[in-house]
Amino acid sequence: HIPARAKRVIFLCMAGAPSHVDTFDHKPALARRNGATLSGTRRGATLMASPWSFESRGESGLMISELLPEIGEHADRLCLLRGMHTDVPAHPQAFTKLHTGSFQFVRPSLGAWSLYGLGTENQDLPGFVTLNPPSQQGGAQNYGSAFLPATFQGMRIRLGRSGRGRSGADQGPIDDIRNPRQTREQQRAQLDLVERLNREHAKRQRGEDDVEAVIESYELAFRMQSELPSLLDVSKESTRTLEAYGIGAEETDTFGRQCLTARHLAEAGVRFIEVGMGGWDHHRNLRQDLPAKCRQIDRPIAALLADLASSGMLDETLVVWGGEFGRTPYAQNGDGRDHNNRGFTTWMAGGGVKGGLSYGATDENGIEAVEGRMSIHDWHATILHLMGLDHERLTYPYAGRDFRLTDVHGVVATDILV
Repeated sequence: HIPARAKRVIFLCMAGAPSHVDTFDHKPALARRNGATLSGTRRGATLMASPWSFESRGESGLMISELLPEIGEHADRLCLLRGMHTDVPAHPQAFTKLHTGSFQFVRPSLGAWSLYGLGTENQDLPGFVTLNPPSQQGGAQNYGSAFLPATFQGMRIRLGRSGRGRSGADQGPIDDIRNPRQTREQQRAQLDLVERLNREHAKRQRGEDDVEAVIESYELAFRMQSELPSLLDVSKESTRTLEAYGIGAEETDTFGRQCLTARHLAEAGVRFIEVGMGGWDHHRNLRQDLPAKCRQIDRPIAALLADLASSGMLDETLVVWGGEFGRTPYAQNGDGRDHNNRGFTTWMAGGGVKGGLSYGATDENGIEAVEGRMSIHDWHATILHLMGLDHERLTYPYAGRDFRLTDVHGVVATDILV
């Protein structure tokens, strides 16, 4: 629809809602009011300053928490979206809306819409891959295609330590990626027979478009057997690269493998890659659990940004980081924070956005977005715009009307574009 700034998206999805006031939203006033009683809608709530300091990073001077020192080294590449807000403070609904634009109805995911609009650059791989998606918070709906053809849904890949499936050595990253009973030639003959039968069925049952999607999925699965396993294998990478991503280290191994695999998939032409990391729901034990969670992602994400930048891919790859909402600046359970959908932070890097930029703001306590307010619909519209898609024109006819990801909403945040 419009000139594309990004060819692909890598979405670093932090399920559980990271605390913005402890990571990317510096609040000096909150520090001064630590322990004060909050007036207004939450009477009796006690403000809790971030236990961690913020530092000015890069030439841009973006204030970033000490919890994320290596990501902070890329401050001049980050576009912090500090005015985010969403509709509901409940995980399943907000997480589903983050992915599909709706928490009430089953709708295609952002990745499915992207693939539908642009197609794939590699016919031997799925155009939309999700690495370790959370099984809760809506499950497969978050990477599904709903009423779009099934070929646009995301392919789930499970990655655990040492590259094994998350359930251990008995389950690989992808079910049935190898056929122990047939040679490649036998599989090809079987697929040819099944295709002929399916096409004969389609002729007799006019209007069954799903048959074509089934044929395409079988063919893609056959081609993937040759190419995909090598992309999931990081053993051929140099020791320096493995160390840069934290692979082999206790805390960073799993997420490091996900980030390095995301780079492999991006290089191979996959259009939309989601990298999942759960465990950000810190209602208690914030001082212990949040630093541990940040250590798991800090080095791998920094390595991914550095790799993409050094290869020249970052300019055409939109890296997105965020969760379904944020956390409250007041305390819960003495050492935790409650859900906050009224204001939080996500960030983007590469792919046509301005680096070293802080866009939008919450109030001085970090409770509510007050400047540069950006809804999930606005966020989706902006991501599609960067990929060359007009969110108002990217539609699909279903049930008597034209549907789109942003429904009847969405405004592109033009101020963040290069």
